[in-house]
Amino acid sequence: MYYVTAFFYYLFIKPLSLLPLRVLYILSDFLFLLLYHLIGYRKEVVFGNMKRVFSDKSEKEIETIAKEFYRHFCDLIIESLKLFSISKKEVIERCKIVNPEVLNRYFEKGRDVSLVCAHHNNWEMAAVAFPPQVGDGLISVIYSPLSNKFFDKVIQESRSKYGMYLIPKKDVLKFFTSKKDKPTMIAFAADQSPQWSNKNVYWMDFLGQETAVMYGTERYSTRYDYSVVYLHIKKVKRGYYELTFEDLIEDPKATEKGEITEKYTRLMEQDIYDQPAYWLWTHKRWKKKRSEDQA
Repeated sequence: MYYVTAFFYYLFIKPLSLLPLRVLYILSDFLFLLLYHLIGYRKEVVFGNMKRVFSDKSEKEIETIAKEFYRHFCDLIIESLKLFSISKKEVIERCKIVNPEVLNRYFEKGRDVSLVCAHHNNWEMAAVAFPPQVGDGLISVIYSPLSNKFFDKVIQESRSKYGMYLIPKKDVLKFFTSKKDKPTMIAFAADQSPQWSNKNVYWMDFLGQETAVMYGTERYSTRYDYSVVYLHIKKVKRGYYELTFEDLIEDPKATEKGEITEKYTRLMEQDIYDQPAYWLWTHKRWKKKRSEDQA
């Protein structure tokens, strides 16, 4: 299987990634027709989620948002393909940081930072683009290794080529407790469903739904004294994004339990309301229900 995957990658995926994005978007338009109109990929989940969140909107309005989401989702696939060969210059042009001084200020103070973001707009491109745009710190992100060893290897190489350090989920605790020779930033995508255990869950209202929210970001930040910064990812136009850092908590040890989680979740919520078509609606975000002992 390893060699079959390698053959497929070098024969099809890598050559496609060398094409300009303006050409690859033609393929994205075809994918939209395929996934939305012909296959109906996870339509029941997408429309179900949107109807829950936008209960005040008409069927027509929800359909408009859903179609825009699927177009964006297909663009994400194509843009992720392009990351295998994108140049540093192009990725910075397409994913520009508005205010790098916010993160740099923490590095200059010698402070470690937890960077919180959502699966909103193109978080994959953001991970590749922003290490070259900030100062001297260890820039890292948590990721889930793939079962396919070859693709896991090439994706790690692709995502880390301009300075991003990838941390497998199982090694997060080891990373926090290890000694570093420079200030560290670790990125959390905090809008996904948490693992089902009391210590990982914080219950709150999110997008109008009672939601189990990941608590690990707050727990690690307070335990290891990482300041918390939120990352807004905004789509400017097709293939172009702006990254904006927002100060959240400088001294996490001075906060009340749940304060950090509440603050960054409200920011994620507002980003989704501002650009609703660009969140990852294909996952079953509200499948977990609070039990009596968690109330």
